[in-house]
Amino acid sequence: MNFTKHLLFSTFLLICFSMNVSAQRNFTEEADNAFELKQYYDAIELYQKAYSRVQRNRAERARILFQIAECYRLTNNIRRAVPQYRRVIRSGYPDPIAHLHLAEMLKMNEDYDEAIIEFKEFKKKAPDDPRGPRGIESCKLAQMWLDNPTRYEIENVRQLNTRENDFAAAFADNRRHNSLIITSSRDGSLGRGTDAWTGEGFTSLFFTEESRGRRGRRVARQQEDDAQISWTTPTLLDEGPVNTTHNEGTASLNERGNTMYFTRCKIIRRQTTTCQIYSTQKRGRFWTEPELVVLGPDSFNYGHPSISPDELTIYFASDKPGGYGGRDIWMATRDRRTRPFGEPVNLGPTINTEGDEVFPFIRDENTLYFSSNGHIGMGGLDIFRSERVGDEWQTPENMKYPINSPGDDFAIIFQGEEERGFFSSNRQGGRGGDDIYSFVLPPILFTLQGVVRDDSTQRLLVGADVKLVGSDGTSVEILTSDKGAYQFDETQILGNTTYEIFVDKEGYFAESAKESTVGIENSRDFIINFNLVPIPVEPIELPEILYALDEYVLQPQFQDSLNDLIETLNENPTLVIELGSHTDARASHAYNDTLSQRRAQSVVDYLIEKGIAPDRLVARGYGKRVPKTLERDIRREGHLFEAGTVLTEEFINGLPSFRVREAAHQMNRRTEFRILHDDYVPRDEDEIIEPARIEIIGDPDATEGEEEELETEEMGE
Repeated sequence: MNFTKHLLFSTFLLICFSMNVSAQRNFTEEADNAFELKQYYDAIELYQKAYSRVQRNRAERARILFQIAECYRLTNNIRRAVPQYRRVIRSGYPDPIAHLHLAEMLKMNEDYDEAIIEFKEFKKKAPDDPRGPRGIESCKLAQMWLDNPTRYEIENVRQLNTRENDFAAAFADNRRHNSLIITSSRDGSLGRGTDAWTGEGFTSLFFTEESRGRRGRRVARQQEDDAQISWTTPTLLDEGPVNTTHNEGTASLNERGNTMYFTRCKIIRRQTTTCQIYSTQKRGRFWTEPELVVLGPDSFNYGHPSISPDELTIYFASDKPGGYGGRDIWMATRDRRTRPFGEPVNLGPTINTEGDEVFPFIRDENTLYFSSNGHIGMGGLDIFRSERVGDEWQTPENMKYPINSPGDDFAIIFQGEEERGFFSSNRQGGRGGDDIYSFVLPPILFTLQGVVRDDSTQRLLVGADVKLVGSDGTSVEILTSDKGAYQFDETQILGNTTYEIFVDKEGYFAESAKESTVGIENSRDFIINFNLVPIPVEPIELPEILYALDEYVLQPQFQDSLNDLIETLNENPTLVIELGSHTDARASHAYNDTLSQRRAQSVVDYLIEKGIAPDRLVARGYGKRVPKTLERDIRREGHLFEAGTVLTEEFINGLPSFRVREAAHQMNRRTEFRILHDDYVPRDEDEIIEPARIEIIGDPDATEGEEEELETEEMGE
């Protein structure tokens, strides 16, 4: 019994002692220390305990709520960060930065309308801070980019991803590009426990390779692959000396794949985690003991290396002094691979911002890709591209959607000079946290096709000649199929080229059309159908051409009426035509024959002046011998002239009024053309061409020199 009492008393004392120790713990101080050491995941629980102890100090309670929100943001826990920042704002936290960070979290959650509201609130409370207006603009652009994606095609490489974080793929062989080294916190990584920063497992480097031959080239319209690439299950690159119980990741290898630069972040209890860049050599199947790449004081972070092909320049991200914000992109050079790198140089304010610029990738000596949350983007980290001209980096270009997303997008690499490669993203729809995605930019392909029909009957025309002439000097000619169809494929229709299409068939007027691929940024199938007009046997009246009284000179105001005829002759270079001119029934045959012949000749002379070969033209003056036959009902001066009416002199004289008779005479005064034959062979430019033939349809009863006074022929209206 005494033993039992003693045990109960001892237990009571132990509980009281534990409660007293707990009461004496300063959770606020511990949480702040963890936050300072970037142990954000651990800091959350400590801040939550500290908050429950602070009852009456409203300002401190608001500060603790803000710190918890910051921890969620810095561990990429958007789902918890958004309501936590709203709680911070409701608590009366005085710093407008809470609105800015809430806007950024909403933006990463693709809630752009709500994000704009918070950016505007931040702008109102901090009018001199450029991040407010920039955030508003970025939301509007992000929505536009989502609605108008670029041509890049992306795919989650599910064989490389797990429910953990998998990111920062690097080609293990920069010549064949058929093996990768990736960073992953998956099961099997060497680190044990949980990273106090992220709450995730520790990362190690893993190796994977294609389990079959290289992907076939895309040659079909939709760029279909020969087969989907299959990757082996990633395995640890090694179990030391490269991989350790610390965080390893973000590798970059030289062209031969026998030297690797990578990031190692050492986790030391009660110390701030810092990251450094190491290099290691491959000897047979094994890697040598990594050596520190000295780039500055070791109290700062250095990571995300990208080595140039000649290994003389290294690009990296660092928070070392001399930058413009959080982490900046730097570069360091050396004159020999065996020597250390010189003093790093910051890439300057065009590349770097007050935010973070990380994960550089130098594609060639003048093209840099990197990720940033400081430049205008869609949310989180976006991938940007910049060209170096001389010594100056140009304004970075956002890669837009679908390469970028509202989430974090980073660590892009390219497969040599091809527009394909890999990048990492924690966007919605992935397998885990960070996932590896492949991307490819398919070429822009064009085709041109259509059918050729008879304009009158809509019958499909077989064997019509279709000629394609490009502004680049190319020329292709084909015949329509038994279904009247023609087609030019993607090897014949090229980008940034303007094409003329000429269609011709015996017995039909030729047709032409133009199409251009200049400035078109997406693949397209052009469709142009043609309706060929049969060449008529009967003459075709030209648009009204009027002459001054007793004149035959073609007046300038009526020359435009011949433009369509000129175009027809140019499009049909094998046609030979007759230009026939007619007068009205007044005056003698001799006079009208001569006048009509001269008027026909004036039209021929004008066509020759415009470049039509003289031996393709015949001028004929018909005088008053061929009165017009109406093909349709025509109403003039209130009088209906019915179809089929022949405007003879007798008919005209029987009309009811002077004005109606004048209208009939005017219809008789006309110029027509008709096709004589369509087998003309164009001459060489220096070949002598016979002048146009002139024919007058004369009056066999007229005597030579007979002339009668023209009494009533007037200039038409």
